[in-house]
Amino acid sequence: MDTTRGRLTKDGIRIYEPADFAGMHAAGAVAARILDEIAPLVFPGQTTEAIDARITELVEESGSTSATIGYKGYQHASCISVNHVVCHGIPGPKLLKDGDILNVDVTVIVDGWYGDTSRMYVAGKLPRKAERLIEVTHDALMKGIEVVRPGATFGDIGYAIQTFVEGHRMSVVRDFCGHGLGRVFHAPPNVLHYGRPGTGAVLEEGMFFTIEPMVNLGRPETKTLADDWTAVTRDKSLSAQFEHSVGVTADGVEIFTLSPAGKFHPTYG
Repeated sequence: MDTTRGRLTKDGIRIYEPADFAGMHAAGAVAARILDEIAPLVFPGQTTEAIDARITELVEESGSTSATIGYKGYQHASCISVNHVVCHGIPGPKLLKDGDILNVDVTVIVDGWYGDTSRMYVAGKLPRKAERLIEVTHDALMKGIEVVRPGATFGDIGYAIQTFVEGHRMSVVRDFCGHGLGRVFHAPPNVLHYGRPGTGAVLEEGMFFTIEPMVNLGRPETKTLADDWTAVTRDKSLSAQFEHSVGVTADGVEIFTLSPAGKFHPTYG
């Protein structure tokens, strides 16, 4: 696999060619379509391992490859994070309850390109406080994407997300961040979801990366459980996350992981 396409900036960030956007769109569309397909499978009494099993099937049916199966020993085609799990939740046999919220994160490889996206789902009736959290997290992601263009900085992205979230009296997780991707799963830069305007590397046309804010109703601190994967809020408050893969264009941004069915938000609005 060619991981040397394009050039590297002084910050070690790869700049891809205009023709490479097509590969990222293809990979992103497969990942997004899989997340569209599983929406009907999220309901009270369902297990996250059953959802993951269907995701595994959908990856195979699409002709793509799961980027997570075998990654650092991980054995699932998705991470599914329920309620106070911030990220990297391992699918398992526990039954979903009415009102549970969950983030499902999927990454696929299509012709060597990585498509990485996650979104929120609700089992049964959505509680009001969870609804507010999901709304703020979704809108924070979009606020971050809105500032992406050549000449902006990664600090601008983090600042847009942080100020929006904290303005709603919620907190941004600092222990995890977005990342560069393209022909590899994780690469520079680290895309922080907090920061100061004008700081960090300057965005250039051809940069590919994820923006994936994790937002807590309580405090931002997390801890990782004994399985070395599952990250939870220290205060057991609810957490939510949305993730898109994006590319910097000559005059703005393209989102590679848009939902083909318009289901990126759990209310499908």
